[in-house]
Amino acid sequence: MIARIVEIALAQRFLVCAFGFLLLFGGLYAFHLLDIVAYPDPAPPMVELIAQFPGYSAEEIERQITIPIEVALNGTPRLTDIRSLSIFGLSDVKVYFDFDSDFFRDRQEVLNRLNSIQLPQGVQPLLSPWWAIAEIYRYELTGQDVSLTDLKTIQDWQIRRAFKRVPGVIDVTTFGGTTKEYHVDIDPGKLISYGVTLPQVMMALTNSNANVGGNYLTIGAQSYNIRGLGLINDLDDIENVVVAEKEGTPIFVKTLGTVTVGHRVRLGKVGIDDRDDVVEGVVLLQRGYKALPVLDKVRAKVEELNGEKLSNGIKVNTFYDRTVLIHTTIETITDILLSGMVLVFVILFVFLGNLRSASIVALTIPLSLLFTFTMMVLVGQSANL
Repeated sequence: MIARIVEIALAQRFLVCAFGFLLLFGGLYAFHLLDIVAYPDPAPPMVELIAQFPGYSAEEIERQITIPIEVALNGTPRLTDIRSLSIFGLSDVKVYFDFDSDFFRDRQEVLNRLNSIQLPQGVQPLLSPWWAIAEIYRYELTGQDVSLTDLKTIQDWQIRRAFKRVPGVIDVTTFGGTTKEYHVDIDPGKLISYGVTLPQVMMALTNSNANVGGNYLTIGAQSYNIRGLGLINDLDDIENVVVAEKEGTPIFVKTLGTVTVGHRVRLGKVGIDDRDDVVEGVVLLQRGYKALPVLDKVRAKVEELNGEKLSNGIKVNTFYDRTVLIHTTIETITDILLSGMVLVFVILFVFLGNLRSASIVALTIPLSLLFTFTMMVLVGQSANL
C-alpha cells in the first residue's frame, strides 16, 4: 500500500507539489483566522440569575427566593446542574446545561419558568445579559485631587459605557471606590415638635423626585405640552421638598434635618501595589469573539478616552493586558517548532547521511501543523495553552 502511494506521488509530481503549496498557503491563511486564546473555556452553557432582597438575612433569602427558583427550574430540558449562593440581601443562582446546548434557547426556557414563581413583593430576578468567556483587560482609574467617589462616578457613567460600545465586550466590572449618595439626617426631636413621622418624610422625598406629564394648553392656533419638572438635581432641591403643612406654613426637609453628600456603606476596597484604595475596571470578553481584535479596539478606546474625553487629569492606566500573554504563547510555540525542525533535520542527516531525505522528513512537521490549523478553523476550534 505504501509502495503504491509512493509510486503515484512520483508519477504525479506536479499534482503533489500543487497540493503541498495549497496546504502551505491554506494553513498560513487558516493561522491568520485562528482564534488564539490564552486559556481554554471548558465551562458548559450557563444562565445566571441574580435577585436582590435588601435587609434580609441569608437564611430568609434562601427560603423565600433561592429555593423557589431552584424548584421552578428543576426539570428544565438539557439541565445538568444548579448551583446557588445566598448571602445577606442577595441570591445568586447559576443554571448549567449540556455542552451542545443552545444558549439562547436555554435562556428563553429559564425566562418562561421564572414567570410561574411566586416571590416576595418587589423582588425581580435578573438574568445575566450574556455569557462572558474571559477577563482580557484590567485598568486603574487615576486623577490628581479627584475623590474616590468622583472616580467611581466617572467609571460607572462614562468609561464603562464607552467600553461596552466596543464590539466583543460583554461587560465591564467595577471594583473599589465609593458610590455617591445623598444623605438626609432627620432630627427626631423636630419630628415630634412638628408632628411629622419618618414615613411621611420618605414618602415626600419619593413623590417629589419625579417628572409628571400634563395635558395640552391651546393658545390661539397653537397647542403647548404641559409637564411638571420635579426630578431632584442637587442638595437645594432635597432641602426644599415640602413634607407637610402646619397652620398654613410648609414644613421643608431642611426644617427637620440636614442634607449632605455622602457615599454608600463600603463592604470592601481594592488595592494595587502600594496604593491601598483605588478604582479598578475589568473588561470581559463575549463568547464567540476573538480576543486579539477586541483587545486592539479596547486599547484604541483607551487612547481616545485619555486623549480628550476625560477631564481633570483623569487617566485610564492599564496594568493587565492579555495581548502580552497571547503573543508570548505564539512566540513560545514558534520557537519550539523551529527548534524541533532543526533538531529532527540534524538527527536524520547524521543517521541517514542524505540531505534530501532529511529535508523531506523535516518538512512534514510544519506541513502537519498547518494542516492542523486548517482543520481547527473548519471545525471552529480555538488554539490555547
